[in-house]
Amino acid sequence: MSIQQEKIKELVERRAAARMGGGPKRIDDQHQKGKYTARERLAMLLDEGSFEEFDMFVQHRCTNFGMEDKIYDGDGVVTGMGTIDGRLVYVYSQDFTVFGGTMSETMAMKICKIQDMAIRAGAPLICINDSGGARIQEGMGGLAGLGEIFTRHITASGVIPQISGVFGPCAGGAVYSPTLTDFTIMIQDTSYMYLTGPNVVKTVTGETVGHEELGGASVHACKSGVAHFAAKDEAEGIGTIKALLGFLPSNNREQAPFKPTSDPAGRTADILNEIIPDNPNKAYDMYVVIGNIVDDGEFLEVHKSWAKNIIIGFAHMNGRTVGIIANQPKVLAGVLDSNASRKAARFIRFCDAFNIPIVSLIDVPGFLCGTQQEYGGIINHGAKLLYAYGEATVPKVAVTLRKSYGGAYITMSCKQMRSDVNLAWPTANFAVMGAEGAVEILYSKELKKIEDMEERQKAAEEKKKEYNDLFCNPYSAAARGYIDDIIEPRNTRFRIIRALEQLAEKKLENPWKKHDNLPL
Repeated sequence: MSIQQEKIKELVERRAAARMGGGPKRIDDQHQKGKYTARERLAMLLDEGSFEEFDMFVQHRCTNFGMEDKIYDGDGVVTGMGTIDGRLVYVYSQDFTVFGGTMSETMAMKICKIQDMAIRAGAPLICINDSGGARIQEGMGGLAGLGEIFTRHITASGVIPQISGVFGPCAGGAVYSPTLTDFTIMIQDTSYMYLTGPNVVKTVTGETVGHEELGGASVHACKSGVAHFAAKDEAEGIGTIKALLGFLPSNNREQAPFKPTSDPAGRTADILNEIIPDNPNKAYDMYVVIGNIVDDGEFLEVHKSWAKNIIIGFAHMNGRTVGIIANQPKVLAGVLDSNASRKAARFIRFCDAFNIPIVSLIDVPGFLCGTQQEYGGIINHGAKLLYAYGEATVPKVAVTLRKSYGGAYITMSCKQMRSDVNLAWPTANFAVMGAEGAVEILYSKELKKIEDMEERQKAAEEKKKEYNDLFCNPYSAAARGYIDDIIEPRNTRFRIIRALEQLAEKKLENPWKKHDNLPL
């Protein structure tokens, strides 16, 4: 065998060893936990044969605690580039079979290189997290590396889409990596995120809590809002990443990919002419409205299980990606609260950063009242939603279906907050508040003078009718130009699509600034 052949043989053997990560036993352990390996995940995610790996032979430099005798090529993370449905993406996937996927200085270096390449190429970054945190044996090395990674996440924010899949543990400072990206997907029962683990919680607070209860997928998808999606297994999680990417442009200078559809732009939906109940206090399901106006009824909901009084997500309308924000009358009557405001505000800002038009479906009775909301800062959180709508320069189309009251009228993409096209159904009404509350304030003294309770009630009903006739209809708003047209509900899809086509070349820029000062 020639020297060249020996060198080639050595290369082939080292590549094969590197692809085995921490070895067969640790791979088996990973599988027994219901988890795939780092490379298996990338194989599922990327187009077959498209993966180009970088830094396969990087090794850690630690000589503390006998680490010089524990060397693996790749050092706990697989990095590279590939394609998804033919589109270039950059990826890293932490390898739990090597030192538990813990973050070392060289591992961070590999990740930072991929982040820099993604930013330069204008391509999405996909991060798969499965790590025990910073590598203790390296002291500050891993922590410094996390700081470098976080800085690049911040730099890339609003420039390229960043999607994180938390497919295993993610603890301590490492949790800020997925949190700094645009979307986070977690896996039920096998992934968790928290700043301090159960043992530390027990020591500091005396509270006994398990991994899942403290930071599992259900916790962050339903209670904290940290996770945007909770998948039943890794295959579904990877499918969610791919589906999500299909709605997004590769960077902030491009448009989202066009998806051809056979669903006619002029399709009508007669069900929408009957969906609003006669009783203004009765609920209906906003998902029915969404399903009847978007292409083929397909809607990718974001934050499905958190702050369910508002609905956000992506759809296509006549082949073009749109971001949908809709109040949900079936939950808390569609009222805005702190969590709903935060949820919608961040989604609007993402859409605005990546040239995705915003469609708002409005039925909102106001902001949720009470000490819990006020003490929790609902004024500040509501201002975030107000700010996001007002700041956004992408096309904005709003349709008011029923109620639009008080401060929530202003907040939910009103004409005065630079909404481009505002439409209303005949059932819409715009007012400071509903008739019942208004009559109680306006005519309280007058009604109290009527001693007979039956007569008082009759007079109150007359005043409510008077108020409704004056304010609680779309025509008073249309008379002032606050809405652009009153439309038949069955035509909603066509009217939104036509508005979006009209706005396709919209150009609007905010005044130059170093950055804004969002009310955080």
